[in-house]
Amino acid sequence: MRALASALFGRRVRRRWIHLILGGALAMPYVFVGSVIVGPLFEDARIFGSFGSQLASFAVGLPLAAVTALFPLTRPMSVAAVRALCAVPDESLADGPARSRAARGRTVAWFTLHLGLGGIVSGMSLALPPFAGVLITLPFVAVLHGGRVGLPEVFGEPWLVALAPVVGLALLAALAACAATAGGLLARWAPALLGPTPADRLAAAEQRAADLAVRNRLARELHDSVGHALSAVTLQASAARRVLDHDVEFARQALAAIEDTARRTVGELDAVLGVLREADGARPTAPAPTLAADLDGLLSRTGAGGLRVSSAVDVDPASVPPLVSREAYRIVQEALSNALRHGGEDTPVTLRIARDGADLTVTAENPLPPRAAPARPGGGHGLRGIADRARLLGGTSRAGPAQGTWRVDVRLPLQGPKGQP
Repeated sequence: MRALASALFGRRVRRRWIHLILGGALAMPYVFVGSVIVGPLFEDARIFGSFGSQLASFAVGLPLAAVTALFPLTRPMSVAAVRALCAVPDESLADGPARSRAARGRTVAWFTLHLGLGGIVSGMSLALPPFAGVLITLPFVAVLHGGRVGLPEVFGEPWLVALAPVVGLALLAALAACAATAGGLLARWAPALLGPTPADRLAAAEQRAADLAVRNRLARELHDSVGHALSAVTLQASAARRVLDHDVEFARQALAAIEDTARRTVGELDAVLGVLREADGARPTAPAPTLAADLDGLLSRTGAGGLRVSSAVDVDPASVPPLVSREAYRIVQEALSNALRHGGEDTPVTLRIARDGADLTVTAENPLPPRAAPARPGGGHGLRGIADRARLLGGTSRAGPAQGTWRVDVRLPLQGPKGQP
């Protein structure tokens, strides 16, 4: 009994009933227009004057509703209503307007079914409960006897009056069963008629890939800029502490380098947050660092942190395209940061940036540490970031031991991926 009551009056069924009544409310303007069209065909000039005119108005109004279902906003609004009221899984429904002819046709079919079934159930919901209420109270209220409320004369029979409450309850149960069945059918048909097409799935996959690319780019920028700065500041502060008592000038230079590194990192962090602003369509507030504008400062700050950098730049940084210049700067930054982090102070690093035909090459070498450094929690992302940056530009990267040194070798096409600058 409890299962039957839940099937007829449960929370999900009630919400689907509301969805059907919403369809009936949406159908009313079309039915009114249909009544204006078919009104001259009936003797009774009143709106909804007879049952036949009501059916005719409904039959004329549904095709009008089907035509308006071709508007782009129909599917998003229908999907929103289904998600809110019909207990249909979100992933089985499409987002956005219908893009193909087949999808628009399914949207028209859904809208027409929703308004058609909703109009029928709404009409029953308006008509049957008052009639059922009269039947249920008929044996108990004497004033209702004798057909005073428009009941058929047959209800004057005593045995029929006694059965009237049973008929009234049966009508209410039938109404609930019709509403539950219609709501269940719409919920079952919703994924087929409002579900994503192959074009919708492709668009959703492309959007997810774009979102993931933005997140990965943000993670790389944060790792390269902030990670490098923290490594440099840590070593600079350590060096200043050790020589503070006997080499005040070096300590002063180290503290100045810390200040410069921190100030520079704040600007780079603003540039990293600009990635999020670009994703939201806003204009970034700070430019990203490039070889032409920022390489000298990077080498100076890294040298103050203890690295002995020997650099050779055999290409004019200003001639490097901006996109390649930004990525090359981050690659150099990460290569120096790895050498600083794993090799420690006084580690000699040889850096060479050159042009080789249509490519820009970045090579960084430093001696291998005498013993392997312990693994750092959360580490190991630097080389992966270098490889990702090179791959996004259509280039290559190699990193590993070579004749007693650790060598990072990156090649970036100057024209960018697929020949685009």
